[in-house]
Amino acid sequence: MSDPQLVLAARVQAALAAAYGPSYANSDPVIRPSQFADFQANVALPLAKKLGRKPRDIADEIVAKLDADDVFSSIEVSGPGFINLTLSDEWIAAQASAMRADERLGVPQADPPQIIPVDYSAPNVAKEMHVGHLRTTVVGDAFCRTAEFRGHKVIRQNHIGDWGTPFGMLIEHLLDVGEISPEAEQLKTEPNVFYQAARVKFDSDPGFADRARQRVVMLQGGDEDTLRLWHELVDMSKAYFNRIYQRLDITLTDDALAGESMYNDMLKDVCDELEAKGIAVMSEGALCVFLDGYLGREGKPVPLIIRKSDGGYGYATTDLAALRYRAQTLHADRVIYVIGAPQGLHLKMVYETVEKAGWLGETKPFHAAIGNVLGSDGKILRTRSGEPIMLRALIDEAIERAEKVIADRDYADATRQEIAQAVGIGAVKYADLSVARDSEYVFDWDRMLSLSGNTGPYLQYAAARLRSIFRKSGVSPEDATAPIAITHQAERALALHLLGFGQAIDALIEDVAPHKLSAYLYGLADTLTTFYEHCPVVKYKDGTDVEPEVRDPRLALCAVTLRTLTTGLGLLGVPAPDRM
Repeated sequence: MSDPQLVLAARVQAALAAAYGPSYANSDPVIRPSQFADFQANVALPLAKKLGRKPRDIADEIVAKLDADDVFSSIEVSGPGFINLTLSDEWIAAQASAMRADERLGVPQADPPQIIPVDYSAPNVAKEMHVGHLRTTVVGDAFCRTAEFRGHKVIRQNHIGDWGTPFGMLIEHLLDVGEISPEAEQLKTEPNVFYQAARVKFDSDPGFADRARQRVVMLQGGDEDTLRLWHELVDMSKAYFNRIYQRLDITLTDDALAGESMYNDMLKDVCDELEAKGIAVMSEGALCVFLDGYLGREGKPVPLIIRKSDGGYGYATTDLAALRYRAQTLHADRVIYVIGAPQGLHLKMVYETVEKAGWLGETKPFHAAIGNVLGSDGKILRTRSGEPIMLRALIDEAIERAEKVIADRDYADATRQEIAQAVGIGAVKYADLSVARDSEYVFDWDRMLSLSGNTGPYLQYAAARLRSIFRKSGVSPEDATAPIAITHQAERALALHLLGFGQAIDALIEDVAPHKLSAYLYGLADTLTTFYEHCPVVKYKDGTDVEPEVRDPRLALCAVTLRTLTTGLGLLGVPAPDRM
């Protein structure tokens, strides 16, 4: 299978080389979808300025050199020099048939594959994950799934907050309540309760606060028993994280944990080397990096503080160490940071510092900035009391609401629960993934659970409807192997849309843009709906059977559509239940 736009680009580039010489072989052919044809090549317009000629004359010369025999049904020049390209039905059908026969749906393995650490999710030990963690978690996971499908080596990096001064009070509170106690067990289910109890004691009991501060010193000094207690806190929090990840079907595991503590032994070396190179300097008792162009109020330079005046290290130091490690030890080609948009300035300063130090090499860091989730009031989504909405509660509510959506379906109880979970979780994840990651969106239960429009349930229903066709036909999707034929415009539109799957995947990977794959899948489901309306597969409206010579090619088209739809949803981390 070949992506039409890539095929057309290669053909137009070859025509450019034939018409104007080899130096034009890599020119951008400016291929775009067109309302007048399947695609349009607009390269004649920018080329006209370069050659000092009329764009329509250039378009005519390109068309004269275009190898068109096996791909196009028509080529015509319109307007000032647009080249309208219409693909032949036979070529589209042949490519769709090849896609159906390919276990990878025509998407090639990356050559060469890249090494890509992905920093995402990043909850804090002894704290609950809230709605603010939702987007970084599902966007990062969709990227990881898709990049792995393409053949890249993805290294998940869950940069959890597992170090720092709060652990003094948490360890002391753990000792007070008992390591084996109901209060300690809350860390596995409702960690905020444990954390808040520790905070209240720290704020109200000077003796407890003194013990907590001393415990921080012991922790940082490597005291054996303190480290054991710290490990207990982390392990109990991991149990909580994993429960949330499992319910959301997130691919993060304990193997992906790369928390702040991982870089403790590197922090002194990072500071020493930056100071030795003259990149970091002392300022008001702290070790700071000052970069050109970063000015705050009144034009004063903004520092990146890497060692505080009390000798302690901050998260900037940890981030520097992490990027150095990912570049020099993991040998990353790209490092993806799926982190909130407000961290953009901080991350940019970290990137520039690492590059200035000579640690970055060929590694390219990329901030996949994440926008906020808003409530109906246009403010950051919170409970009525003003608290962040916990992911645990959000998941429960999603499933409960999904049960109401499918309430009138006749399912066994076990099946109903399974479908409600798939629909509820899928709705929440898809609502997030279908929006550009750096933009804000309003969290709206009614919209995201709707069975119409650009929603998870709409796409899930499209897949379930395809499976229903195969159940009625008595043929499995795997056995629908007839060559695809095009006898109706709706078949053509569906087959042509299928051929863009690989481009949608590459668009997601290039820009960490799950909304682009989401848009492709929504378009596929919409095109499929039109196909249903005009192209009976098993029976005609009068109840008679569709003839085998019509049914079998349409079943093959349905088979590749089902596999593309479910594969795409799977890359987004959205389940596709068999029935809805």
